[in-house]
Amino acid sequence: MSAIVLLILGLGGMAAGYFVYSRFIADKIYKLDPNFETPAHSMEDGVDFVPTNKFVLWGHHFTSVAGAAPIVGPAIAVVWGWLPAFLWVVFGTIFFAGVHDSGAIWASVRNRAQSVGSLTGEVVGPRARSVFMIVIFLVLLMVNAVFGVVIARLLINNPGAVLPVWGAIAVALVIGQMIYRWKLNLAVVSLLGVVALYALIWVGPSVPVTLPESTFGLSANAAWILILFAYAAIASLLPVWVLLQPRDYINGLQLFVGLILLYGAMLIANPTVVAPAFNVDVPAGTPPLLPLLFVTIACGAISGFHGLVASGTTSKQLNKETDARFVGYFGAIGEGALALAAILAATAGFASLAEWREIYSAFGKGGVQAFVDGGAAILSAGTGINAAVAGTMLTVMAALFAGTTMDTGLRLQRYIFQEWGEIYNLAWMRRPMPATLLAVGACVLLAFGAGGADGSGGLLIWPLFGTTNQLLAGLTLLVVTVMLVRLGRPTRYTLVPLVFLLVMTLAALLIQLRGFYEKQDWFLLTLDLVVLVAAVLVTLECTASLRRHKKAREAEAEG
Repeated sequence: MSAIVLLILGLGGMAAGYFVYSRFIADKIYKLDPNFETPAHSMEDGVDFVPTNKFVLWGHHFTSVAGAAPIVGPAIAVVWGWLPAFLWVVFGTIFFAGVHDSGAIWASVRNRAQSVGSLTGEVVGPRARSVFMIVIFLVLLMVNAVFGVVIARLLINNPGAVLPVWGAIAVALVIGQMIYRWKLNLAVVSLLGVVALYALIWVGPSVPVTLPESTFGLSANAAWILILFAYAAIASLLPVWVLLQPRDYINGLQLFVGLILLYGAMLIANPTVVAPAFNVDVPAGTPPLLPLLFVTIACGAISGFHGLVASGTTSKQLNKETDARFVGYFGAIGEGALALAAILAATAGFASLAEWREIYSAFGKGGVQAFVDGGAAILSAGTGINAAVAGTMLTVMAALFAGTTMDTGLRLQRYIFQEWGEIYNLAWMRRPMPATLLAVGACVLLAFGAGGADGSGGLLIWPLFGTTNQLLAGLTLLVVTVMLVRLGRPTRYTLVPLVFLLVMTLAALLIQLRGFYEKQDWFLLTLDLVVLVAAVLVTLECTASLRRHKKAREAEAEG
C-alpha cells in the first residue's frame, strides 16, 4: 500500500467534513449567530477575556489541544494494524471531534464562558457539577504532570532541540507585541515568526544544550521538570495576548509548515506502508482492539481535553460566535491531520516489515520516537534535508506542542481552583496567584511524591488518561445534548457520538480494573473505581435531566 493513497483519502475526507458537515452543524444544529455578543466583548478584561482574530485564536486552540497526544496515541495504536487507526482518526475527526470541539465552545460562549465543569451545574445540576469537576481535575493533573516528563525526556535525549524549544518563547513574546502593541500586518508577523522558528531549528543541532547530571542534588530530568513548571506558572498568570496566544499561534503555523514538508516528502518519495492493515500477530500482552483502540487514540479522533480548552480559554477569546466553526471544527481537522501524519510516519517510515516489528515488539512501544525516526526518514528521502536536522525538526514539533498544552493546561487548572473558590465561597482561592500555586503544587506533589527524586510520578496514573479523557469527551457531549434538548433542536448528531464514547470508555475502564486487580496495583485500581463511579453518577444525572427537558418540551408542544 502506497502512503500517498492513505494521505489523499485521509486529508480529502477531513476537507469534505469541514466544508460540508461542519457547515450543517454550525447552521442547523448550533445555529451560530454572528450578532450574538460573546463574553470576550461583554466581559473583556485584557487578561483572560480578549476579543481575538479567528486565525490567531485558531492557532491558540489548535496547539493547546494538540500536544504530544495525537502523535503518541496513533503511533502506539498501529500495533493493531494501520487500518483501524486510520479509520478511527478520519471518521472520528469528522463526526466526533469537530462536533465536540465546536459544541463545547458554543455551549460555553452561551453561558458567560464558563468551563464545561462549572456549566454542568447550570445545565444539569449541582451534584453533576461536583462530580464532573473531579474528573476534569484528574485529567488536567495527568496532562500537566505527564507532559512535563515527556518534554524533559525529549530535551535530554535531543540536546539540539533545547535552543529551538526555549527560543520559541522569546519569538512568541515579540510576536505578541507586534500584533497587539505595534498593530503590524498579521501576514508579515506570521512570516517573520515562522522564519525565526525554523532558523532556531536549523541552528539547534550545532548548539546542543545539556544540564549537569546533578543540580542541587536533582537529576537532569527532575531539574527540567521543575524549570518547566516554573515557566508554566508564569505563563498562566500573564495576559493571554502576551505569551499564550502568540506562542500557540506561531506554533500552529510551524506545525502546518512541518506537515506540508512531511506530506510533500511523502508525495515525492512515495514510501510504502510496511505495517499490516490488520496485525494478526500482535505482541504478547497487547490488549484487545475493542474497546482499547478508542481510548489509545484519544487526541487525534476526539478528546475530552479539547472540551476543557474550548470552554476554558478559547470561549473567553471568541470574537464572533460564528468563529466557533473555524476555531473548533477546523482545529479538530488540524489535530486529525497531525494524527494521520503520525500513522503514516510510524507505518511507512521503516524499510521493512521486520524492522517495523522490531520497533513494535511490545504494546506501548513506538510512540513519539517512532514518529520522529520514521518521519525523519521520509523527510530526508523526499526533500534531501539532513536526517539529523529532520529529526530535530520533528522533535521540536513534538516538544513545542507538549509545551503549549502544558501552558494552557496549568491555566485551566488555575481556573478550576478559582471556580471552586466561587462555588464554596473561598475568596482567597478566587485570586489568580493562590489558585496558580495550588495548581502547580498539585502537579509537583504528584510528580515528585509518586515519582521520587526523578519527578516522573505523573507517569504513574498515565494508564488511566485515555479512558478518563474519552469519558470526559462523552460527558461534555452530554452537557451539549442537554442544551440542545432545552432549545428544541435535533440531538442525534451529538447523541450518537456520546453513546458510542460512553460505552467504549466504560468497557475500557472495566477491562483496566481487572488488569489492575490482577497486578495488585491498588492505587490505580482505586483511582479507576473513582473515575468509574463518577462517570456513572454524571451519566445518570444527565440522563435524568434529558428526560425532564424532553418531557417539558413535549408538554409545551401539546399545550
